[in-house]
This record gives sequence, structure tokens and C-alpha cells, in this order.
Amino acid sequence: MHVPFEGPGVFKPFLEQRGYEVRQQLVPRDGLPSALGDFLLVMGGPMSVNGSEPWLAEERVFIRSALSKNIPIIGVCLGSQLLTQTLGTSVTPSPNFEIGLLPVTLSIDGERDSVFQFMPRQFDVWQWHGDGFELPANTVLLATSEQFPVQAYRYGTNVYALLFHLELDMEGAQSLCQECSADVVRCGCSPETLLANVSSAFPQLHACADKLISYLTPDAF
Repeated sequence: MHVPFEGPGVFKPFLEQRGYEVRQQLVPRDGLPSALGDFLLVMGGPMSVNGSEPWLAEERVFIRSALSKNIPIIGVCLGSQLLTQTLGTSVTPSPNFEIGLLPVTLSIDGERDSVFQFMPRQFDVWQWHGDGFELPANTVLLATSEQFPVQAYRYGTNVYALLFHLELDMEGAQSLCQECSADVVRCGCSPETLLANVSSAFPQLHACADKLISYLTPDAF
């Protein structure tokens, strides 16, 4: 984790149901975990991955170690950007800003993906970002949007980068609106507008999150 209000969300119970113990580490405050573990979630945060804070470079080294050990990884929002940098592709600010419940469209490969093939070709996800990236080398594009052409990709078979959030529940969405209120103002929105229809999207998004965890934990104990 990178801020207290962007935790693992529904990923946590889905992992626990499969026998995992989920340890939450707030990296900027507490540093990196002492061990890689068996599964790595790299969550979101409002900071830029292009910042000069030492922990950002240290976390990229940690992610690289997890990649070398073939550990399953999910990178979400800031986590997807850190994963992208680790794979050698830049993350850059965009003139656009995506916030709230907005649509993404599956690519052809996304429609064939073991996880996303169960989703509609276009569906709404919870977005909260202003930086984007191009598709890293040796990855597979899974989802796109008009403003950010790379919304999700897969690296190998067990690494997923998601610029959007599958894991948020209502409490998490409300916390984002409260903690990142400047972003809400920037977009000319209100928390009430952003949250008006989000609960209707959660069942589908959480089902996809469960499918993702299930796919990445075939040998769960």
C-alpha cells in the first residue's frame, strides 16, 4: 500500500478464502516487506511514480525480484504504473483525467483472456488517475479506453496491470472522494455525482476480481 485509504479491498477476502494470509504494508511509512511472499498486490495512491522519493526506486527493485521469482502480481492504478516502469516503459502525465465510473473496452486478446473473457466487451470500472503509459514490451493488451489506450495488460500468465480499480467497495470509493477532494473539484464533479451509480457496478467488478484471484491461485492451499 502507498496510502492508508487505498488498501486491497475485496482482493483481501478473496485471497483469505483460498488460504492466504494477507499482510498490508504501507511502504512510504514502514518500508517494503521483509520477504516476497507468495502473491504480490501493488495498490494505488495519489502520488506520482516519477517522484524522487527513495521508496519508489526501492519498490521497483522489489517488484523486479517478484517478477524474477514468477510470483503472481496484480498492480492497481499506481501499482500498474510502478509495474510498467519496472518493465521498462515510461509513465507520463496526460492532459486528460479519468475519475469515477467510466467505461473500458476489451481488446481482442482481452476477450480471450482467462479472466476477462467472462466480462462484457464494454463495462464500467472505477477510475482515478491522470497518468498513463504505453504498452510495455512482451505484454498483452487486455482493455482500453478513449482517453487512455492502455487500461489493462497481462505480462506472461500471472502478472496483471490494471489502471482501474476492481477491488473497491463503497467505503473505498467514499474514502477516495474524501481524501482526494482536490481531484473531484478539478473534474468539476461532486462526491454525490461520482458515487450515485457506483454501487450498481460493484457486483460485476467484484465478480471479476474474484475470477482474477481464482485464476492466479490455482494451487491455493
